[in-house]
Amino acid sequence: MEVNRQLIALPQLKDFINYDPVTIRPDLHIIDAINLMNGGTDKTSNYVLVVEAEQLIGILTAQDILRLMSLGIDLCQTSVGDVMITNMVTIQQSEIEDINAVLFIIQQHDIQHLPIVDHQNKLLGIITTASLWRAFDVLKMFGVITALQQHLAGLSVDLSPHNELDQIRCQTHDILQQWIEQKSQQLLVINQELQQTIEELQIIEEEIRQQNEQLAITREKLELERQRYQDLFEFAPHGYLVTDKTGIIQECNQATAALLAIKPEYIVGKPLIVFIAPADRHNFMSRLMNLQNLQDWELEIQPRTGQLIPASVRVAGIYNHQGELTGWRWLICNISQRKLIEFELRQAREDLEQRVRERTAELVAVNEHLQQEIIERQCIEQELIRSEGKFRYFTENINAVIWFGRVNANENMYVNPAYEKIWGRSCQSLNEDPNSWIEAIHPEDVHLIWEKLEQEKQGNATNLEYRIIKPDGSLRWIWERSFPIQDEQGNMYCYGGIAEDITERKQAEQKISEQAALLDIATDAIFVRDFENRILFWNQGAEKVYGWSKQEIGNKNVNEVFYNHLITQPEEIALSTVIETGVWQGELRKFTKNKQEILVESRWTLMSDDGGQPKSILTVDRDITESKLLEEQFFRTQRLESIGTLAGGISHDLNNVLTPIITAAQILKTRNNKNEERQQQLLNIIETNAKRGAALVKQVLSFARGFKGERTIVQIRHLIMEIVQIGRQIFPKSIDLVTEIQENLSPVCGDSTQLHQVLMNLVVNARDAMPEGGKLTISAKNLYIDEAYGKMNLDAKIGNHTVITVQDTGIGMSPEILERIFEPFFTTKELGTGTGLGLSTVLGIVRSHDGFLTVNSQIGEGSKFQIFLPAVAAPIEEETDNLEMLQGQGELILLVDDESYIQDVTKMILERYNYRTLSASNGIEAIALYAQHQQEVSAVLMDIMMPEMNGDNAISALRKMNSQLPIMACTGLNTTEVLQPVVQYVEAVLAKPFTAKDLLQNLHQILQTTSLA
Repeated sequence: MEVNRQLIALPQLKDFINYDPVTIRPDLHIIDAINLMNGGTDKTSNYVLVVEAEQLIGILTAQDILRLMSLGIDLCQTSVGDVMITNMVTIQQSEIEDINAVLFIIQQHDIQHLPIVDHQNKLLGIITTASLWRAFDVLKMFGVITALQQHLAGLSVDLSPHNELDQIRCQTHDILQQWIEQKSQQLLVINQELQQTIEELQIIEEEIRQQNEQLAITREKLELERQRYQDLFEFAPHGYLVTDKTGIIQECNQATAALLAIKPEYIVGKPLIVFIAPADRHNFMSRLMNLQNLQDWELEIQPRTGQLIPASVRVAGIYNHQGELTGWRWLICNISQRKLIEFELRQAREDLEQRVRERTAELVAVNEHLQQEIIERQCIEQELIRSEGKFRYFTENINAVIWFGRVNANENMYVNPAYEKIWGRSCQSLNEDPNSWIEAIHPEDVHLIWEKLEQEKQGNATNLEYRIIKPDGSLRWIWERSFPIQDEQGNMYCYGGIAEDITERKQAEQKISEQAALLDIATDAIFVRDFENRILFWNQGAEKVYGWSKQEIGNKNVNEVFYNHLITQPEEIALSTVIETGVWQGELRKFTKNKQEILVESRWTLMSDDGGQPKSILTVDRDITESKLLEEQFFRTQRLESIGTLAGGISHDLNNVLTPIITAAQILKTRNNKNEERQQQLLNIIETNAKRGAALVKQVLSFARGFKGERTIVQIRHLIMEIVQIGRQIFPKSIDLVTEIQENLSPVCGDSTQLHQVLMNLVVNARDAMPEGGKLTISAKNLYIDEAYGKMNLDAKIGNHTVITVQDTGIGMSPEILERIFEPFFTTKELGTGTGLGLSTVLGIVRSHDGFLTVNSQIGEGSKFQIFLPAVAAPIEEETDNLEMLQGQGELILLVDDESYIQDVTKMILERYNYRTLSASNGIEAIALYAQHQQEVSAVLMDIMMPEMNGDNAISALRKMNSQLPIMACTGLNTTEVLQPVVQYVEAVLAKPFTAKDLLQNLHQILQTTSLA
């Protein structure tokens, strides 16, 4: 029979699969899973699948929940991921063949849930036993089985073993029947289990319902607590934050947003460290990595505004049920106000401590002061006792009257015993009659006493001198000073005074007045100055010499009176000498009131006070200006005599100089001389002899004319070499000139012309003493003259000296002649050959230089003159011989000279060394050329002696045109008369004949000085 198709139609596989299973995240709690089982979908479920990122990771069933409840696990605090079953059976969709395979897997593993996943373990659905039972209708299955059994029974009689198809059907019938029986039994068992499970689920459902009610109540409480916590969290005055364990902000309250000046939604998700000040970030990270328990510390927050805010931070860790750190809770408090208060408190505390210290110091100081005052008062009391004793001792032993009294009350309070000695009256008589002392006043001075008493009544101090007559009739001078004595309120309660006997002083003043009158009679200038250069005394002789009256001189400064405010070097030497030795004597140049320069012979004496301390300098000046002029004329006359004596030698030497010049010039004129080396040799001969002749003329002219005697530093070595040079040129060859000069010979301060004259006179005398020839020795050495040597020679002074010795091997002198050689006009020479002034002149010059002279001579053995001059220190002279000639910079130089040869040579020199030139033959031409080229001319070289308009007039005119124009005077006569009118108007003086080096060096110097100025 045919099987009913409707009865045997089995459900398809898609009917068993639930493609929308119940799922949950692993981080949710178990209570959330129970809620999903009860109402997560349209129908309840006894399972939930745990899914993360669409990947199936576990399953939680109702049986698992019952088991957890029996273990007492808190369903509200335990997460699903902690209790889910991860070791579960799944099936991939590709492995599902038919329902039989599914049933086989469920039966094999004894499971009720079979999740379906793809090859990437992504959840697609689930097959449960419950869905199978819903898909299979048990009654329908029994009908199918019965129908199959009936159908197979009807077919069995027709089957034939010989029929292959029938055999297959029989086999199928057996298998199917066996399967059906097996499945029927399984279904019955399953049905029973299902009924039991349903009953258990109903019980569980009731329990879950009860638990849900309890959970609802708990949830409501939790919601209330959460809301309360949220309100506390949101409205807290301090900032609250929740971060994960890496510091990422998960949640924050309004206070935090206000503190950071950012909306809350922009804060969440950002690292907390970005809001920490950069300086505290390293410390923050170190603490964050090391924190385990609640910690507090302070740091600075950097809000959006950028201004740092000091904050206090408290941190607490958040842990899961396994004790693992999952995050942090932060409490951040703005402590700006607290910091400000702390700062103010600290300032207040420091101020208070400072005040306490100051007050303590004040108290200590006051205490010390009080202690000191107590000690001082005790000392004062003791001192008063001692002072009173001293005062009594002082007043009783002083040689002056000390008195105290009340003027208005006419009462004598105290008078010391000196009253009896000075007034010659007893103190008792004064106490009995306070006005008795007035009886001794000289009648002519009584009115002074009454005026004094009137002043005292008015409270004024008095100071007067008067005379008294003692009982023995003697007259005494009294100097009395009185003064008012006031009490603590400033009221005068008595008067005091002191009266001294100044009779001896008055007598001394009278004597001094008489002496001053005698000083005024003296013609010499006598004055006294202190060490501040103020003039204290000025006699009438000083008024006559210097033109300043005693009233005009007042307390004027010495430098202002004598030196136009500029102290000279001789003045400094004199001052240091008088301070060191007590006396000084020498010559000084000073100015009178009308600015006229005079030469004085000055003697200084150091004055000391009673204690032996220097207090002033007494100076006596004598005007020797005219006598010096006469002396200069006398010396010049004597020099002319020496020149006359040497004239023959000079002419002979000049002929020797001119001969090679003339012959060499003649040879150079010949045309046959083409040898350049020979020409150069001849030119050298001409130059050498020309210089030799110029030097000889210069020396003779300088010696004959002389210059005004200026004291300068003189190198004796150079002076001797000049004398030797002249002697070798003009003395006979039979005289052997020898020099012996010590190394490092000290210079002297003097007049080089006069010293030159001294040596010249001595060597001329030595030459005259050796008519047959001989040896003339000039030597010089340093010598220190001590006290013993000074005693042996009265003219000698202690100190360093330079000794010049002139010794000959001539005829010598007898003792009679030796005694008279320094007498003026005494001579042993023939009439007409000498004036007898040579050696007297030598002696006068040496003494004017503070030196002395000694002579030794014997008949037939020659003579020896030794000159002793005070030595001085001098700076080292620089060698200038090797200086290179300096090139010009194209400057235009105006040359003015009436000699065309000199003009041409000078022009050649200047143009060769890079200068440009303009030439004029006299002063008029020079002024005209300068007027045309005034802006170009850099300097003027002016000859002094010229026709039409001489040099000094031309220089004066040029100065009026340009006061800053550099001018160099040029002259062949270096005399005072020639140079005096122009020396103050020119920058340099060039003496003829001159060399190219002299010209260029002087010109370069004045140009450089002008450019610097």
